[in-house]
Amino acid sequence: MTHRPRPRRTTLLSAVLAVVGALGLTSCSESPADSIDYVVDGKLTTYNTNTVAGAASGGPAAFARVLTGFNYHGPDGQVVGDHDFGSISVVGRTPLILDYEIKAEAVYSDGKPITCDDMVLAWASQSGRFPWFDAANRAGYTDIASIDCAPGQKKARVSFAQDRPFTDYGQLFAATSLMPSHVIADELGLGDGGVTTALLNNDGPVVERIAQAWNTTWDLAPDLDLDRFPSSGPYKLESVTAEGGVVLVANDQWWGAPPITGRVTVWPRSADLQDRVNEGAYDVVDITAGSSGTLNLPDDYERTDAPSAGVEQLIFAPQGPLAAVPARRALALCTPRDVIARTASVPVFDSRLNAATEDAYGVAETPPEAGQFVAANPDAARDALGGQPLMVRIGYQTPNARLAAMVGSIANACAPAGITVEDVADEEIGPLSLRDNEIDVLIASVGGAAGSGSSGSSIMDAYSLHSGNGNNLPRYTNERIDGIISTVAVISDPKELARLLGEGGQILWTDMPTLPLYRQQRTLLTSTQMYAVSSNPTRWGAGWNMDRWQLSQ
Repeated sequence: MTHRPRPRRTTLLSAVLAVVGALGLTSCSESPADSIDYVVDGKLTTYNTNTVAGAASGGPAAFARVLTGFNYHGPDGQVVGDHDFGSISVVGRTPLILDYEIKAEAVYSDGKPITCDDMVLAWASQSGRFPWFDAANRAGYTDIASIDCAPGQKKARVSFAQDRPFTDYGQLFAATSLMPSHVIADELGLGDGGVTTALLNNDGPVVERIAQAWNTTWDLAPDLDLDRFPSSGPYKLESVTAEGGVVLVANDQWWGAPPITGRVTVWPRSADLQDRVNEGAYDVVDITAGSSGTLNLPDDYERTDAPSAGVEQLIFAPQGPLAAVPARRALALCTPRDVIARTASVPVFDSRLNAATEDAYGVAETPPEAGQFVAANPDAARDALGGQPLMVRIGYQTPNARLAAMVGSIANACAPAGITVEDVADEEIGPLSLRDNEIDVLIASVGGAAGSGSSGSSIMDAYSLHSGNGNNLPRYTNERIDGIISTVAVISDPKELARLLGEGGQILWTDMPTLPLYRQQRTLLTSTQMYAVSSNPTRWGAGWNMDRWQLSQ
């Protein structure tokens, strides 16, 4: 499928429809279009958005209404119960015990029932118990002591460890978290319930095979086998285009309200975005502000700018020239954070452990020492290096006009310190580029994402600096920081939270595993004939409710 230009829409008709939409009515004279084209930040590389690469990709924005769960993230990033999928009941508080029940009629698009086996796979893959899963984040799942699940059943009891009442448990088993375990069972010949049995019995050799399948079975390519990609939501995957777009169509096995639009094609942002918008080829564009330069909008598009829950940051590689703390501090000292933030028309942002929300805890986390890393100070940077030269490769996913300019400003500011900055950006750059020693610094949001990357929860996002976490891209290890992150995840006392975040802030500004720059801003473009589209600060983006979208034609 290729991009298709659409006829230009008249401004008068758009205005009339906008008024009708404001009255809460769907136009009777205008029939809904049969398809919508939607653009997201990241590449669409995998159906499994729980891997390190998948969580940082455009997948969450594409598949929020394809792979559903007990909750989803609403327009403000808040956790909302998805009662079409199932229900959660709190059985006990000390320890925390939750009963989950999947709707009786809930089935995958291949007709196979959705069962607690899928919950066991989600828990095991993201708990950190088994080293073979390339999971992005273990937050919350690592605190679960057990899941009582009889294979093939719709109910499960989830019991947390005695002293681990994870406060943001609504983030668990949510949209895009649950993958179809029966696909892996079929792939490996394990039979019904075989995946659950192996995981609950800690059958190492079988679990390793399950993990390898979980890591790679759902990679996206134009020649994929659709049998491996069943859906649990209103949309299902139909195909992947040669250009990397993903075509979603209405799922005829979906038991809830059918999607309003029968087909949505999700495209990764490309260098020709302005031309495509001019042609009217896209109906919804949800991207990082400034990534496509200054966009000039035709009259029949509307623009909304809003902050994300993610933070644009420099993420330092665990090996190479920035492996040592003095080198990281040197680069931080000559990075003009004030200029970079001003260019993005936002304030400098300092928080690492309380990044997803704007509140007083962010102030508590920012020690006076952070002030030396605001304006570029090449003399201090040179001193930190002992006068030795330093060459640094900085990468980010292209195309991105704003980040290209940012690297240029860092290069200019750091040159007097003897630091040579090389821009090695590429469309394939992402979190694995740091792991594979292809770059020394990645400019990205949480977990290496081109988009927001955030879960909407500071607790969940803070785990990106917890040792052993998959999206801890600097492979930062500090026992005290681990203790702080782990404690913050289970307490709610404001004074203790502030104290812990303050202590953590001082350590992190000293060790410098990352350098926060500013809160990533989002730009949402919509055709004036689109209804029910709203921005979302999390990595699920505007796609959180795509089954309610309508384009009048």
